[in-house]
Amino acid sequence: MKKIAVLIENLFDDEELIVPYHRLREDYEVVLVGTEADKEYKSKSGFVKKSDVASKDVKASDFDGVVIPGGFSPDYMRRSKDTVNFVKELHEQGKPISAICHAGWMLVESLNLSGVKMTSTATIRKDMENAGANWVDEEVVVDNNIVTSRSPLDLPAFMKEFIKLVG
Repeated sequence: MKKIAVLIENLFDDEELIVPYHRLREDYEVVLVGTEADKEYKSKSGFVKKSDVASKDVKASDFDGVVIPGGFSPDYMRRSKDTVNFVKELHEQGKPISAICHAGWMLVESLNLSGVKMTSTATIRKDMENAGANWVDEEVVVDNNIVTSRSPLDLPAFMKEFIKLVG
């Protein structure tokens, strides 16, 4: 069975974590990867979900893709060298990377975005463009192994495209 990482940190967007988590559990093994193992993280609304493992304890070679939820959690994720390196290594291995809403911050921190077509919430558009991305305002954008979307409203299209890449 293929294994998918879903990153988790405080102030995640409830829908952007929970919808992918449960949809992916239908067909894959899903692991919640936090900065720390077995830690409770709170969403923007106070919903609590516990990580399975710490990013320092995972290897990209053990996973088939990653979902990076938005909210304000990507601002915390990008402060963790281990989490950033995990995403970078997945990308280097050509595995699917998906980022929704503010999760583009993790892509800015982890990847070379020069010329990569992508989207995000409009509030981080300049961050994405300053990192070299070709930012567009579309429901879902796929550029090689990277899937991006703007908001929870885009989750159905976001998940369909990510699942196509994972196979």
